[in-house]
Amino acid sequence: MKTDIEIAHSIKMKHIREIASFLGLSEEDIELYGRYKAKIPLDFIDFEKVKKSKLILVSAITPTPAGEGKTTTSIGLTQALNRLGKKTTVVLREPSLGPVFGVKGGAAGGGYSQVVPMEDINLHFNGDFDAVEKAHNLLAALIDNHIHQKNDDLKIDPRTIHWKRVIDMNDRSLRNVVVGLGGKEHGVPRETGFDITAASEIMAILCLADDINDLKKRLGNIFVGYSLDKKPVFAKDLKANGAMAALLKDAIKPNLVQTLEGNPAIIHGGPFANIAQGTNSVIATRMGLSLSDYVVTEAGFGFDLGAEKFFDIKCKYANLSPHAVVLVATIRALKMHGGLGLKEISKPAPEFVEKGLENLEKHIENMMLFNVCPVVALNKFPTDTEEEIEIVRQKCKDLNVKFALSEVWEKGGEGGLELAEHVIDAVEKCNSVFEPLYDWNWSVELKIETIAKKIYGARAIDYLPHAKKDLKNIYKLGFDKLPICMAKTQKSLSDNPKLVGRPKDFVITVREIQIASGAGFIIPITGDIMRMPGLPKHPAAEAIDIDENGNIVGLF
Repeated sequence: MKTDIEIAHSIKMKHIREIASFLGLSEEDIELYGRYKAKIPLDFIDFEKVKKSKLILVSAITPTPAGEGKTTTSIGLTQALNRLGKKTTVVLREPSLGPVFGVKGGAAGGGYSQVVPMEDINLHFNGDFDAVEKAHNLLAALIDNHIHQKNDDLKIDPRTIHWKRVIDMNDRSLRNVVVGLGGKEHGVPRETGFDITAASEIMAILCLADDINDLKKRLGNIFVGYSLDKKPVFAKDLKANGAMAALLKDAIKPNLVQTLEGNPAIIHGGPFANIAQGTNSVIATRMGLSLSDYVVTEAGFGFDLGAEKFFDIKCKYANLSPHAVVLVATIRALKMHGGLGLKEISKPAPEFVEKGLENLEKHIENMMLFNVCPVVALNKFPTDTEEEIEIVRQKCKDLNVKFALSEVWEKGGEGGLELAEHVIDAVEKCNSVFEPLYDWNWSVELKIETIAKKIYGARAIDYLPHAKKDLKNIYKLGFDKLPICMAKTQKSLSDNPKLVGRPKDFVITVREIQIASGAGFIIPITGDIMRMPGLPKHPAAEAIDIDENGNIVGLF
């Protein structure tokens, strides 16, 4: 059996001008990054066309180490829709080097449902992550420089600065650091740390901005900390937002590549869903809707994380309304949610599939809270038995939810035709209109409680002393009307990664609440979630190499 990278190398890619032509763009309209990549200028966003095109969101059940294949399904569905005559573009996030070199590996799909060139997409893709990192760290440098240069103008209190530095790598050693050591000529010593670039507020801002002017405004609204006389300090007070926006002048443009079947793929931005909003940029989604009739996009991790934030944050800011939602599940993951160990999931175990259905059912219930039309896609693996598949099919029938067996990893677009037909049927016949879960004008506590109780199934919320203090500051600063971007483990509906399936009678613990006033949301930090991941004992980086001909090997 070929690996993903071997399959990607076996396909002859089209020149990117052919992909652009499919979207109605000439070679002069795009900015070439070699033969197979390009950026699309923002001028081609057509707001009238955006209103008319169809948006399909792909989400998943609670992820497990067994994998669900959400990106693979998104790409395969796009290829299937194009086979059925629907002009479709897939719009995805960019991969972070943290997961690429860590546990997860690449994020360009798999099998015969990939976006290519997969090596370029997974490694330094067109420099967007680098630009975000540089813009973020420029603000950090300006903050420390202001303090070093006598701090006369703003009188920033170093103890209140929450703005860390970022790097696009899993490096737990950088979570907590001290800067400014070595004498007064090297700065003022203070405690700080590093987050991963995908967790940067700059990344969140890039993915929510309407255009360069909105980007610059949002950058200026970044909350830095307080002055010694308790006044809030923002990035615009440091005159930082203009230079930061200049570093992002190319990164704000969405990237055009292709699927293995030569369909257009727009890939832009990369916030994680467990610590940020977890969806690609508003600009990229609008661009896809402007240039095609259908857009398939995904939201990170399970429906409780990426999809909830997609609806309550992105769709509200961008005035978007999905026409259908696909929920991806696997037999393997359902077995794990039923209590089976990872080493046993390849063996037939219909009783564990039955037990694991409670996780699928909860996510379907969550979809209904937003008044959207769901379709369940069972991502098929060779070890799945007909008996196990039938259990899931019957459950969906009992819940009156459309079900499709997806074989897009093995067969590409052909393996997603049943799924595509169900999606088209939902788009054309379902009269439901998306509704957000909560009103932004509600109190912060009520918004958090609504998400925790209705989406996660929590019994109560416990605010630790730090979080209570943060709440007071949020109200004092007037940020209480912002939406909520929960930071929570992706491994469970609860904030305890060990509770699989459908946990009940649990309490969500909020440790602190961070302000992302530039992005336009506030971030309750729950459980033990961290914004800088670590590497496993055997990182994926150990298998990645380059041969004498310059070919990357070992990516998956």
